[in-house]
Amino acid sequence: MGERLAFYDMDRTITVHPTYARFLLWMALRHDPKRLLLLPFSALAGLGYLLRIVSRDSLKQINQRLLLGSLRLSRLAAPMAGHAEFVFAKNIRPGAIEQIAADREAGYRIVIATASYRLYVDAIARRLGIDDVIATDLTASRGRVQPRISGHNCYGPHKAEMIAAWMAEHGLDRSACHIRCYSDHVSDLPMLEMADEAFVTNAHVPMRLVARAKGWPELDWPAGNGHLAVALPTLPG
Repeated sequence: MGERLAFYDMDRTITVHPTYARFLLWMALRHDPKRLLLLPFSALAGLGYLLRIVSRDSLKQINQRLLLGSLRLSRLAAPMAGHAEFVFAKNIRPGAIEQIAADREAGYRIVIATASYRLYVDAIARRLGIDDVIATDLTASRGRVQPRISGHNCYGPHKAEMIAAWMAEHGLDRSACHIRCYSDHVSDLPMLEMADEAFVTNAHVPMRLVARAKGWPELDWPAGNGHLAVALPTLPG
C-alpha cells in the first residue's frame, strides 16, 4: 500500500459550528467594529443568494468586502493565531480530535479540505497539529489580501478536483494510496465517493440518507462542554 491519506472537512465535521460567519464577525469586532453597521447589506446579499440572484462565490466575496475589506498581509499573523485559539477553545469537537489522533497513529497523513478561507484555516490546522490544508484561497496583491477568491471555492465538485490536484502536486498516485474521507454534508459527496473509506460525521438528514443507501459508517461526535451556544447566522461556504 502507498501513502495513507485522511481528508477531513472542517465546518461541522471538526468544528461544532460553521466558521465563516464567526470569523468575519470576530475580525470585525476586534479590528474595525464600525463595519458591523454594514450587516444589513450582508443580510440583503444573503437574501439574494436564497433567491439565486447572487452566487455562492459572490456572496462570500461580498461579505468579506463589507465586514473586512482588504487586509494587510504583514499584520495577519497575530490575529489569525488569536482566532485559531478562540476556535480551538470554543468550537472543536473532542471526537474529531480523537479520530484525527487515531488516524495519525494508524499512519494516515491528515489533510483538512474545506471551503473556508485558507486565510484563517492554516492557523487552525497548525493549532490542531495538522500540516496539510486544501482550502479556498484569496487573491493577494500589493501586500494586501483582497476580498476576491483566487481559483475556485473549495466546495462540491471543486473540492474533489482540488484534492486530486493536491495529490498530483505532491506526487501521490491515487491507485497506490488508501484514502479516508470525513464530512457532514451532501455537498461533499464527490469527495466521499473518491474514498476507499467514507465516513459521515454529525450529518444532516440528507447526508444520513445517502450514507445508509451506500453503507457508509455514521459517526456522531458530541459538541463538548466548551462549544459556543449562541446561534449566529449561517453564511454559505
